[in-house]
Amino acid sequence: MGMQQKGAVKMYYVLMTSHDIRMNLATEQYLMNNKNFDEPLLLFYYEGPSVIVGRNQNTQEELNQAYVDAHQVVVTRRLSGGGAVYHDLGNLCFSFVVDADSKDFGDFKSFTQPIVDALHQMGATGAEVSGRNDMLIDGKKFSGSAMYTRDGKTFSHGTLMLDVDMSVVPQVLNVPADKIASKGIQSVRARVTNLRPYLAPAYQAITVPEFRDILLTRLFGVDSVDAIADREYQITPEDQVEIDRLYREVYSNWDWVYGKSPAFTQQKRQHFDMGTIDARLTVEGAKIQAVKFFGDFFGPKDASEVANALIGVVYDRAHITAALEPIDTAQYFTGIPKAQLVDLLVRA
Repeated sequence: MGMQQKGAVKMYYVLMTSHDIRMNLATEQYLMNNKNFDEPLLLFYYEGPSVIVGRNQNTQEELNQAYVDAHQVVVTRRLSGGGAVYHDLGNLCFSFVVDADSKDFGDFKSFTQPIVDALHQMGATGAEVSGRNDMLIDGKKFSGSAMYTRDGKTFSHGTLMLDVDMSVVPQVLNVPADKIASKGIQSVRARVTNLRPYLAPAYQAITVPEFRDILLTRLFGVDSVDAIADREYQITPEDQVEIDRLYREVYSNWDWVYGKSPAFTQQKRQHFDMGTIDARLTVEGAKIQAVKFFGDFFGPKDASEVANALIGVVYDRAHITAALEPIDTAQYFTGIPKAQLVDLLVRA
């Protein structure tokens, strides 16, 4: 996409004015699905205290609901996979919207490397892209990204923790013990950090909007935001009507955010390098009657399609293998081999 070159990079940008994550995700979804830009689109936004769960997660099991209620933390669900994250006004979000065929799904580095390059210029020279979708400094995570593809468009959105209140994270998020153990560390808190301490003295006092504007100019290769004013897309009143509808019908909708988790007779859970799969199955008369996949895994397609293919299947290795044989499960569980998925489902 040529974002690292000097001079005017060919893309548009939107600086969202809302500090409500639900409105910002609605804006992102609307721009991705309803606007055909002839160049990549870059979005920046930040919001008040909120938890955003991944598309496939069981919201009730990711949250400390009592803390959420007591502190009026906004909870919503995003379209992309991955795990639950906490945001506040010290966290800057970015999103790149591109044609889906321009990059392979799962190639986060093509989006995040230009941001890392900009951070190096601001003094955070230890910043690096790491793992499946993280940016690290001193071995600690300051950014996570997630991707979603639909109708020929891909967005890669991520976080940049400038000055988040870290004390809230372990109180608001209930993180499963198997995920912590798989990383060989004691707590989630040890793995995340803010960027501010790593920035050069000239940048120590910057606010989130100042941080955003610096990144914007570095990504475009210009000296000031004024120089790229003609590249800013302004949300129209017509756009806002549709964005408000998504805000109401999706991101503020209890069924979308929490959903009803049906009762299951069996739970099969495993943490893989590319994410956790938590399969809930109801098996009656030796056949699978219902199945639902929860987890922080990624995949361009909806995992419910795999679940539907298993309904009515005899619950043994041979029949499950046969049922999944025609399905490219990598489209639903990126980086998790089909054989390992079968092993998980038939495990005693």
